[in-house]
Amino acid sequence: MKQEIENIEFLNIIEPIVNNEEYCQMKKITHHGITRFDHSMRVAYFSYRITKWLHLDYRETAIAAMLHDFFLDGEVEGNKLLQLRRHPDYAITHSLKYFDLSEKQMDIIKTHMFPITFRPPKYIESWIVDIVDDISAIYEKTYTVKKEISAAFTFLCVLAFNLMKIR
Repeated sequence: MKQEIENIEFLNIIEPIVNNEEYCQMKKITHHGITRFDHSMRVAYFSYRITKWLHLDYRETAIAAMLHDFFLDGEVEGNKLLQLRRHPDYAITHSLKYFDLSEKQMDIIKTHMFPITFRPPKYIESWIVDIVDDISAIYEKTYTVKKEISAAFTFLCVLAFNLMKIR
């Protein structure tokens, strides 16, 4: 029952974001093998749970974590490393068009790519989102690679079986 109540509370906190039409465009963008929307939901939910458990500012954390990658494809220029370093600034700019952000929320978004961005987080909530984002990205990439390897293995097995039938 406690889990259900926390899930409802989390969904109520992020409701204005997930109901925003521009934000929902992220459901169409692939990110770490899933959608950027789903990645942001994962980061926000686990950051929310950790900060709530630690009696920190879980509401601001959930909102900022939802917005940490809020930009659309083509908005961040440069090679892959530059995009990694620049996208927090784009996420801030994009988020401010639609939502009011506190100083803490802006810090969470700006520093979620530390140490790549060279900006260390000021708040413990910022550190939590940074770490949860890293773990989520690794999990998502690993899961995607496992699925691709499994699909390739299945294809090779079917191909080998069919070749044996031909002989």
